[in-house]
Amino acid sequence: MTARPPVRTVLMNPGPVNTAQTVREALGGPDLCHREPEFGALMTRVRRKITAVCGAGDDHTSVVLTGSGTSALEATLTSALPENGGLLVVDNGHYGRRLYDIASAHGIRCVRLELGWGTPVDPDAVGRALGADPGLTHLAVVHHETSTGMLNDVAALASTARAHGRRIIVDAVSSVGAEPLDAVRDGIDWLVGTANKCLEGMPGLAFVCAPRSAFEELATHPSRSFYLDLSRHYAAQVKTGAPAFTPAVPLFYAFEAALDLALAEGVASRGRRYGALAGKLRAGLTELGLSIPLDPWHRAVSLTAVRLPDGVPYANLHRALKERGFVIYAAQEQLAAGFFRLSTMGAMDERDIDTFLAAFGQVLPTLREPAAGGDSR
Repeated sequence: MTARPPVRTVLMNPGPVNTAQTVREALGGPDLCHREPEFGALMTRVRRKITAVCGAGDDHTSVVLTGSGTSALEATLTSALPENGGLLVVDNGHYGRRLYDIASAHGIRCVRLELGWGTPVDPDAVGRALGADPGLTHLAVVHHETSTGMLNDVAALASTARAHGRRIIVDAVSSVGAEPLDAVRDGIDWLVGTANKCLEGMPGLAFVCAPRSAFEELATHPSRSFYLDLSRHYAAQVKTGAPAFTPAVPLFYAFEAALDLALAEGVASRGRRYGALAGKLRAGLTELGLSIPLDPWHRAVSLTAVRLPDGVPYANLHRALKERGFVIYAAQEQLAAGFFRLSTMGAMDERDIDTFLAAFGQVLPTLREPAAGGDSR
């Protein structure tokens, strides 16, 4: 008997994403001890390619952690701030608030500039907040706030931070590799990303890219974590060419394959590909009568927040579309009752969008629940 090939499911959640066959096949690389020079060479190649994707050269470097994007964010927030440092967090969505929560959990003095979900960031307001509190040594912001699909102008905020003599930490977990982002050009001090979103690798690896001089300074900062001590990982990976702890070796094989694809395609080209898919998706949803509230000039190319159709519960919509091979994503917190999210990250193409829109149009009339008091026959 021959096994039937698995049916492809299109993941329209913002990571993990659909990956290329070469990336999946790379997971089956040879068994390898992480203390052998072969793994050190693999890790060094991955780190170098990450740095290139981030737009940086030899004066920058990258450190890779086994963990989700949150692990790299926590490592950066707890390592980058000096003993008496303070953090200003821009909060205009779920993940901005999470930066504040991470820092607060470690006792770091943190001020939250709460703007409201989906509210564009005013660099002047950020400048005033920094100017009012000289003890705030760092600014933290999310580039692509996936709770709403909003893209924040990190270049403008980095300029504001520099004007006030502060450093900026950018959560680029859902943007690096596709959105316009360049660590050097945009003046980003600490850029945090992950393998499994716009870089189209497998989940389980995250990274931090920064100037080598910034990593060197970490040795003078307090160690607020053992496993997530970025100075420890930097010293091990960059200076000795070996990981500090046992890493997820197969994921490095897959990540290198994904990075090779990303570098060959180019960040700008991948952004255009995602943007074309997002445009096609948004136009089709609009034709079906759905609403996309976020202003077009603030939208990321890789995710769209959509208002649920009247009378259609999210659970019913999710189930019906999953049966047809598409996984959609729930909204969070204050948007959970009325919205859902669709990602255009990953190895998908126009045929996937066309098929999705056709499936959506088919299931929509069958999912509307009768209005209260109406005839349910």
